[in-house]
Amino acid sequence: MSTAQRLPASLTALDTALAALLDGLQPVAATGLPLRDALGCVTADMAPIVAYPSRNIALADGWALRASDLVGASAYAPVPLTKAAQWVEAGDPIPNDCDCVIDADGIDPSGPIPQVVTEAPPGHGVRRRASDFPDGFIIAPGRPLRPTDILFAGASKLEKLKVRRPRLRVVNVPAANAETGTAQLIQEVTQSAGAEVTFVEARSRDAVSIAAELETTACDLLITVGGTGVGHTDASVLAIGQRGDVLAHGLALRPGVTSAVGKIGTIPLIALSGSAAAAMAAWWTLGLPVLDRLSGHQPRATTTLPLARKLASIVGIAEIAVLERDGDSWHPLALGDLPFQAIVKADAWLAIPGNSEGFAAGTPVSAYMLG
Repeated sequence: MSTAQRLPASLTALDTALAALLDGLQPVAATGLPLRDALGCVTADMAPIVAYPSRNIALADGWALRASDLVGASAYAPVPLTKAAQWVEAGDPIPNDCDCVIDADGIDPSGPIPQVVTEAPPGHGVRRRASDFPDGFIIAPGRPLRPTDILFAGASKLEKLKVRRPRLRVVNVPAANAETGTAQLIQEVTQSAGAEVTFVEARSRDAVSIAAELETTACDLLITVGGTGVGHTDASVLAIGQRGDVLAHGLALRPGVTSAVGKIGTIPLIALSGSAAAAMAAWWTLGLPVLDRLSGHQPRATTTLPLARKLASIVGIAEIAVLERDGDSWHPLALGDLPFQAIVKADAWLAIPGNSEGFAAGTPVSAYMLG
């Protein structure tokens, strides 16, 4: 049996561990992905897109006409509907010599020749060319693609979008008494953050078995889940040392104190606890910043609101708080020890720095939104 890896007497500061992970790290190369695969991925620099709509189109079903031919038209002075008029459906292109669309209510079909009984200004019933997006429009780089982006790209006849999608390998370390679902949770949150995720499970909870799964050939970030404690069967950190360098084991982070960081060659590695709350705390504070660097993600926005009540924190260790929005304030749900029920209920999270005693009630704090 391998010797247990012990936590150091002094814990590594969270910002020190993150700086070690980010050192020398660059965004991955951009690639073109089909629209169906690009949702949630972070955009790279893209060529300007042609105007949308590319032509004048009908807003509703009706007759495409020229507004100049309808001046003064009314029920008392109807204008014959000529053979040149063309029926169009919503979304159809408007003939080049037409500039308005009259719906069926504007036509009197009772006589031998249908007649227009209303006038219309140019552009009536028409969505003009480039009214949604002008020529040269680009989807801004550095942000995740949303469903509306995919819709727009499809309407613009694009088949692929240029994105940065880091390759992430999640290694689950099995344990009979571990929380169920933590590794699957990490797999889901990493995929939703725009990574291409490969999920594997170590054959057993020993260092040799774990090290065998720490493959970096097609990987930009490695994550292990479980086996980071100080017990005889907690062998993830020993496995990292067999394959590469352990940069820190034992972080000044609550929850998540048993987390570790390392590198195998140039590939960053984050060893997460099997506890769901501790794993999420380390993912938020370490995993997301690393993934953002790899994907070229713009700085994440925060929402600033005053605290509904005091948050008292331990000096010397970064503590994670989960918050629920209550009107125009943040209501703290939990701090440090995070019941998973609180994480599920939370709208946002906040890392209180290790040099802070916390925040008084009413203090505006900036938190990262969840979901």
